[in-house]
Amino acid sequence: MVAAGRAAGGGGRTEGREARREPAPSGAAAERRREGGGAAPAHTHRRVVSAALRRPPRHGRGPLLLYLLDVLELPDPVLPQLPGLLGPDVPVAGLLVVGNKVDLLPADSPGHLGRLRQRVAAACAGAGLRGAPLVDVRLVSAKTGFGLEGLVSRLQRSWRCAGDVYLLGATNSGKSTLFNALLRSDYCKSRAPNIVDRATISHWPGTTLNLLKFPIINPTCDRIFRRQERLREEATKTEDQLSSEEKKYLNHLKKQGYFVGRVGRTFQQPKSSPVVDFDPDMLSYSIGEDPRHSPKKHEEREEFTYNEVKDARWCFDTPGIVKENCVLNLLTEKEVKLVLPTQAIVPRTFILKPGMVLFLAALGRVDYLEGEKPAWFSVVASNLLPVHISILSKADAIYEKHAGQELLKVPMGGEERMKEFPPLVPQHITLKGIGTTEAVADIKLSSAGWVAVTAHTEEKLLLRAYTPKGTTLVVREPPLLPYISTIRGARIAGTAAYRTKKPPSLVENLKTTERR
Repeated sequence: MVAAGRAAGGGGRTEGREARREPAPSGAAAERRREGGGAAPAHTHRRVVSAALRRPPRHGRGPLLLYLLDVLELPDPVLPQLPGLLGPDVPVAGLLVVGNKVDLLPADSPGHLGRLRQRVAAACAGAGLRGAPLVDVRLVSAKTGFGLEGLVSRLQRSWRCAGDVYLLGATNSGKSTLFNALLRSDYCKSRAPNIVDRATISHWPGTTLNLLKFPIINPTCDRIFRRQERLREEATKTEDQLSSEEKKYLNHLKKQGYFVGRVGRTFQQPKSSPVVDFDPDMLSYSIGEDPRHSPKKHEEREEFTYNEVKDARWCFDTPGIVKENCVLNLLTEKEVKLVLPTQAIVPRTFILKPGMVLFLAALGRVDYLEGEKPAWFSVVASNLLPVHISILSKADAIYEKHAGQELLKVPMGGEERMKEFPPLVPQHITLKGIGTTEAVADIKLSSAGWVAVTAHTEEKLLLRAYTPKGTTLVVREPPLLPYISTIRGARIAGTAAYRTKKPPSLVENLKTTERR
């Protein structure tokens, strides 16, 4: 059970949550917005994508839309905009929704991936995407390769009913990473990676925005058969049977995420042997004379032949759309790198009594105002963001003194930085516990991360949560990882914290070695 409302007061640099306008960016944040980073404003993105989708269908078929969302961002703020793109006059062959970054989240219980997939499907339904044109929901990690072979197989099954493919999604959802992964998979023509990496760019119609693309390989029966043979063979291997290079790369990925996949290529372009030009004059020079270096020959750039692309279907990478009311829009590039998790998130759990406060950097705060018993607060955020526990009577003073400083870390830049940073605004939240091992809700502090709240059965809690003015605070019920508080070590004596615990990584499509 959850209830939320606006709160007036709260002390310090806090305000009521009536004002919802995002403050105009200034300083470093404004500079980062001006640079754009490959993103497009919401209205530009809609106009550009709509224009592209309304082009006459190629091969007599409408395009397939591949929408990528960050599972950490559920409910996805951009997903509800898709129906506006898919009007009755847009001949779309289908929509495939892919939840990315599952490698960053630990398994809090058996079957947690199935539960995550259901949450993505529920988000699609909530956005009005039911049945056609929604053809499937998938979970992947574009970074570690988890789920990518399955995604490629699913995309290949859409060949007969779809034309070109458009990759859509918000900024920081991992769109570019997925595009590059597909570029080096069986979904792409074998010669394409050598060419696309250099420049295969087309212009969006009516704009100056450039768009990367690669040609999709035709999944003929023979190719599908050879691909399935490769996948079956690789699934029988154990880690001990991998080459030293494969093991090294696999261990690197295991450090990055909880879920790892091995993405191979069935159709390799044969490598040509290097031709050595022998110039005897280069080896003939007098004592005291430096060897002569012939001028470098102009390197001929590879291009697609006419026959390779005349009937090709293409996979396009569209500009990412900027999420509105997002804390990342207020941060510098250096701060964003600290906030966005790039490695497996290690949950941090604290047991708080009424009157205690939890800070997530200087980007979010949760006050435990009223309750009969202690409750557990599990932080799911970048491992680089600090968590600080205090008491209510000192919380405002701590924020005033340490926001912009090392203790709270982000934002960084001291008093000058905090002068331009919007104040924290509060929102009251009422929860009712459902048990000491299962969280009742997540308090999502914009894109900075979230706090999962676990309380005794029927225990009523009154909380007050803060995010910067102009950003969105979401109470997510049910929580994304309801049993996250169980992933912890022993209580650290004399503190509210538990020791952290990192579950082992799982490698997809690799036979486990039985240990005696």
